[in-house]
Amino acid sequence: MRAQLGPHVYRALGSTTGTALTLTNLAPGSEYRLVVSAYTLGGYSDPSPVTPVRTAYGRAKVSYLNQDWSPTNNQIQHALQVTNTGGEPLDLATVRVRYHLTFEGGNTSLVPNCDWAALGCDRIRHTLTFFPPPLPPSPPPGGTPTPTPTRYPLPGTPVPGWVELTFTDGILAPGASTGPIQLRHHRHDWTAIDERDDPSWRAATGQWADNSRITLDVDGVREFGDTYA
Repeated sequence: MRAQLGPHVYRALGSTTGTALTLTNLAPGSEYRLVVSAYTLGGYSDPSPVTPVRTAYGRAKVSYLNQDWSPTNNQIQHALQVTNTGGEPLDLATVRVRYHLTFEGGNTSLVPNCDWAALGCDRIRHTLTFFPPPLPPSPPPGGTPTPTPTRYPLPGTPVPGWVELTFTDGILAPGASTGPIQLRHHRHDWTAIDERDDPSWRAATGQWADNSRITLDVDGVREFGDTYA
């Protein structure tokens, strides 16, 4: 059993020699496109038709509204909304939301902004995190030093990361939401940003939708979203 990530690109989810398989490594509230293929010593069969599924919600979910119809201008603009999908009150101070990005060209300059929020921007904190590639290995002891780039990472190297939202306080009753949180991010020099390679980006439709490429944790436990869904 595999999840389809793109044309001819799959993520292995499990295997069986029988006719039934229980998948246990899927995230709550996330959309997956599942395919099945058989394997013998001769190789893999053609994959089955794609079957879309959504796992059951955890204690909360994230809704997304892309407010920027141009994914290559100099700003990222979207609204998010957290909803309590569990059966108990949800303490927002335990919630962590991550919007996943790819910093193209190795440019990790980004200024997160909250333009407006129903619960108040002063109750929302932003944290920017990114993961540059590791440095080149050191030369062996006594070996000839290997020339290293004058800039690292190399120009053009994509860098993964996220903008993280946390909350100072607030309690959501079951079924209640934070209301819209309108966010806008830009680079320090206001140069163009290509959002199309960001894992959490979805093309603008003018409609709110669950976006399972945005992840949400409660007390450090994943309750919604999978960037590899």
